[in-house]
Amino acid sequence: MFAFLLVIHAIIAAALVTVILMQRSEGGGLGMGGSPSGLMSARGAADFLTRATGVLGTMFVLCSILLAILAANHRSTDIDTSLARTPAAAATAVPTAEPKGDAAPFAGGAENAGAAAPAPADNGAVPLAR
Repeated sequence: MFAFLLVIHAIIAAALVTVILMQRSEGGGLGMGGSPSGLMSARGAADFLTRATGVLGTMFVLCSILLAILAANHRSTDIDTSLARTPAAAATAVPTAEPKGDAAPFAGGAENAGAAAPAPADNGAVPLAR
């Protein structure tokens, strides 16, 4: 029912836009106006387009209210788990090289540079740049 009303709502919106764009510009603001010899220049056509705009506008508002009521009453009890994260894998311990002897902790420099930082755990997120 909701999908059917949504399609009807889109058709009403397209018809409303079409009817509004077919009308002759009164103030000449953004449009160039219309020539008296145009296709829809008769007074009866202007009255028809004005009435059609009112009817389509009313139908659009009523359909919007009905769709809002249907959407508010439709409560889904299903939980979307498509974006749920998987539990992080247990991080494996990376052995670090201990400085030998009574050397200062930062004396190792280049030989301990790779082993000092533990590798990040793979939790299924974005892979690290290599």
